[in-house]
Amino acid sequence: MSDRPRILVLGTPGSASADGVKRYLRDGDVVAVDSLGGALELLRHDRFDAILADPADRPLVETMRTLFQANQILAAIPDGVAVVDFDLKVRWANATFQAWCGASPLGRGFYEALGSPRVSGPDFCPFHTALTAALDPNALPPAAAIRLQCRDNHHYDLHVTPVYQTDNRERLLIVVGRDVTALVSQQLKLDALHKAGASLAALSAGQLAEMSVQERIELLKLNIRKFTRDLLHYEIIEIRLLDAKTGQLQPLLQDGMTTEASQRELHASTEGQGVTGHVAATGVSYRCDDTQADPLYLQGSAGARSSLTVPLIYQDQVIGTFNVESPRLYAFGDEDQQFAELFSYEIATALHTLELLSAEKRSTVSKSIDLINREVALPVDEILAATAAVLDRYIGHDAAMADKLRKILQSARSIKACIQKIGEDLSPPPGEMAKQTPAPSLKGMHVLVADNDERVRRSAHGLLGRWGCVVETARDGQEALTMAKLGAYDAVLADIRLPDMTGYDVYRGMRQAQPAARVILMTGYGYDPAHSLVKAKQDGLRFVLFKPFRVDQLWDALTRNDSAQGAPPVTPGTGRTEDRGERIMD
Repeated sequence: MSDRPRILVLGTPGSASADGVKRYLRDGDVVAVDSLGGALELLRHDRFDAILADPADRPLVETMRTLFQANQILAAIPDGVAVVDFDLKVRWANATFQAWCGASPLGRGFYEALGSPRVSGPDFCPFHTALTAALDPNALPPAAAIRLQCRDNHHYDLHVTPVYQTDNRERLLIVVGRDVTALVSQQLKLDALHKAGASLAALSAGQLAEMSVQERIELLKLNIRKFTRDLLHYEIIEIRLLDAKTGQLQPLLQDGMTTEASQRELHASTEGQGVTGHVAATGVSYRCDDTQADPLYLQGSAGARSSLTVPLIYQDQVIGTFNVESPRLYAFGDEDQQFAELFSYEIATALHTLELLSAEKRSTVSKSIDLINREVALPVDEILAATAAVLDRYIGHDAAMADKLRKILQSARSIKACIQKIGEDLSPPPGEMAKQTPAPSLKGMHVLVADNDERVRRSAHGLLGRWGCVVETARDGQEALTMAKLGAYDAVLADIRLPDMTGYDVYRGMRQAQPAARVILMTGYGYDPAHSLVKAKQDGLRFVLFKPFRVDQLWDALTRNDSAQGAPPVTPGTGRTEDRGERIMD
């Protein structure tokens, strides 16, 4: 290897600057280039001891200054940036991208440098997309999007864009990425909490009937312990239920609490009842960052230095508290509070589902109606849905078969009419019904309820049936739309998370099939990944119920006058007054 110094001179080979360097440095190798692009290409492959440029060349100096400033900016921004050639080799990367790789990625394959991550879309071949566009001179530069999951369980969102050069000497790809690990982790945790909530009291109707109240309590406590540890990673927990009559907070579940704390009598009050009493009285979550400096805190677990307490709320009423503690100072942040509040919502819903808030058994009337709905109403709904689906295929093709199917539908609806009559005959005294049913009556209103949860469909029969409504239910969107096409309804209640279509698609289909019906969408704590509510509201939706909703909120949605949707107050039976083509009539 030669010891002669190598100098790179920015300027034409015969320029004064190049000739001057050669005369001054007789024993050196002087290489002159006439562009920054050429200089950068030489610097990628060759070694030089110095780079010289004529300071009198103002455009060149300004261009170099801009390049150096751009390089400093790219090196400092928090996003990862890399330059990749058409062989998918990394030619340049800023510090953030190099940190993602764990070592210098220069000269290595892009995916190899990142440890061969798993591609999760949306564009599974982003480089191919960008390269194809780069080879088409008429195509606009796309930004192909991709999400990668690396071995260290980090997630990165990347955008790949081709770079066009006027001299066509070389084509490159720019990759700009952002670390979305925290966002993905949060979404996964939210999904897990939602599934956990559905599993807290996941029992069939038969199992619920066979289990005693105490057995249901123990099952719920077991599930709460499991999900609190597996999802929220808390070991010290306490749940108390509020007695609405006495204001006392009675222990339901306690793990890791001292004996004194477990036996402590607490009431819902902002004075002298600790953090738990304060939260029960105000209905507002409370974070105790330092137990030794917080005057509200009463010792719960030995050595606790911080705590987080959130209310259990059902139908806008505080029914208890959910408390967790930690031996670390400032152990709970905003995200911990958010997840604890979501989980407390699921706990409150499960408590209501398993009927743990009251030691009294249901009245004879309620049990009778529930028994009828469980044994007859839902199976009849399945017959209605299946018959309607078959009839939809035979209409216009086989008149005789269509008539037979219509008779089956008529018979099934006659059975439902009998159920309705039995419910009315077994109605409790007016004073008892006043607790649940507003006035005036909705007797005769035809309501279609679409929800994948059997408990919701059963509850719809129980509650709306007591109001005099004729209720039919569907398990998914296709069933609901078929029944809407072949039936007539005054109102439609549909959950936005049906298994086969989005809430927006259901809403749009219902508006077409039942233009005179009032369409009400239901959702749980605003969980709407498909943005169905936003799109439906843009199309005229006016009625939304957020689960769990109060009885008066349902009543209001069914009866409120709202001219903005073009729907007057629902008059029971109006959905059956006109023959809409092939629609099946009662």
